[in-house]
This record gives sequence, C-alpha cells and structure tokens, in this order.
Amino acid sequence: MTTTSKTTQRSALTYAIEHLPDAPADVLDKLTAMVASLDKKSSAERKPTAKQVENAGFKADILAWMEPDAKYLSADIAKGVPSVVAAGLSANRVTAMLTQLVNDGAIVRTEDKRKNYYSLA
Repeated sequence: MTTTSKTTQRSALTYAIEHLPDAPADVLDKLTAMVASLDKKSSAERKPTAKQVENAGFKADILAWMEPDAKYLSADIAKGVPSVVAAGLSANRVTAMLTQLVNDGAIVRTEDKRKNYYSLA
C-alpha cells in the first residue's frame, strides 16, 4: 500500500482484506461487511440542506429580476433584488450564487476592465 495519498477507512479495510489471507473467516466477513457499509453510506441519496434550498429561492429571484440584454455587477444584484436585500446577503454570497448560475448555464459572465458583469444567457 503506497502512502502517497491519505489513507481512508475504505482503503485500509481493502488492504487488510487483501493482505490477511490467513485471517479467520469471521474476521474477513466482518471486514467485508464494513467495506459494504461504507459503500452504502457513500452512495446514499441526500436531501439538500436548508441553505441550499434557501439559495435556490434566491437564485430564482435573481433570474426573475434580471432583464434581457442588461449587464449587472454582483453588487448591483445584491442591492437590487428585493429578497436578497431583505435577507441581508453579502456580496460574496451573491457572487457565489451567480457563479453557480454561470456553471448551470442560466447566466453569462463577461469581464470588462477587470470587473465581472452578469447577464441572462
């Protein structure tokens, strides 16, 4: 087992199973069950967090507020969208949501004179 990357529980258990062929059958069964448990845990469907649900609402409000063929700075959006202003969101949080919208393809980011402008896609 190489130590170039961080050893995880799964990798340690897999290493133990592979390199302990003389171990009793009940020990190997327990180690295999532990690996299966880790696999099940990592593949579980997760509900979105409260913050993610809240951000989804803000993103919808931002998209509804933006007008076609208009360019906005993130500070303009943070000060212009009524729900964002009422919640008192910081410009950094608004910028993070705008980046997510850009990655989703809902809006486009352009840079002009070292300032980022956002517009509808």
